[in-house]
Amino acid sequence: MTKNNFKGSLFLFLAALIWGSAFVSQSAGMKYVGPYTFNLTRSFVGFLTLIPLTLLFRKSSTKAEPLTPSEEKALNRRSAFAGVICGLLLSAATSFQQVGISMTTAGKAGFITALYIIIVPILGIVFKRKVPRIIWFCAAIALTGFYFLSVGSDFTLSKGDLLCLICAFCFSVQIMAIDHFVKHEKKVDPVMISMIQFLTVTVVSVFLTLFLEKPSLSGILSAAFPILYCGIMSSGIAYTLQILGQKNCNPAVAPLIMSLESVFAAFFGWMILGESMSLREIFGCALVLSAVILSQLPTTKTPH
Repeated sequence: MTKNNFKGSLFLFLAALIWGSAFVSQSAGMKYVGPYTFNLTRSFVGFLTLIPLTLLFRKSSTKAEPLTPSEEKALNRRSAFAGVICGLLLSAATSFQQVGISMTTAGKAGFITALYIIIVPILGIVFKRKVPRIIWFCAAIALTGFYFLSVGSDFTLSKGDLLCLICAFCFSVQIMAIDHFVKHEKKVDPVMISMIQFLTVTVVSVFLTLFLEKPSLSGILSAAFPILYCGIMSSGIAYTLQILGQKNCNPAVAPLIMSLESVFAAFFGWMILGESMSLREIFGCALVLSAVILSQLPTTKTPH
């Protein structure tokens, strides 16, 4: 493993840890504000957090080879375009996730969201990427786990669980978009992409909040800690770590590391919120996590 590979893996591990713990804050924040208000405020905080980071990163990355005005303009244009596209995808993902979390537990939401590890290579078919047979086997295991985790004995599916599943599809497309922009496009600024991404989420969330909710200053102040934690740590820092990590990490290893988010979500939900899971749900979680791990073993040669 090269130094860059190790750094990329470390970035993704830290991102997964932050995302997993953020499920607790997202769940706690729902006691005071609506899901769209929460997304609006956390994204805006994330955007503000990334402004100085973007300036520092740009200064550091161009110190050895300064950019000409035309080169910097082109870099900003490419990065802004990538940020808007990723931001629109992230807006959809976080909206479904936040509403879903208000209707299910943090642990279950984390494990269901982890299904993007299976979905990403399957969606690769759209881009004519060959999908190994093992991935279909993993998908079957994951769907079985999702059944035990979310479908009751009367064959009903929780609305919150279904929304988290839709969220997993949205995250899958967002992950593929990031992989495309940071690896296959011309030179871009990863931190600027993250900053524009959250500015885009903020703008989209403004409209959703105004049309679907009635936010109050008292509610936002009551949810200040969850909003700040998710805004600074989950939005501002973790998603930037994701972009930087995907740029340097082996594509077969990256999704596996990010899937640890589900383990951390269940752990922090149990430790902080006192959430419990039935044996049936634990079995479902184990199947989902097993499918996630199996799909990313080196021998599967999973496309990304």
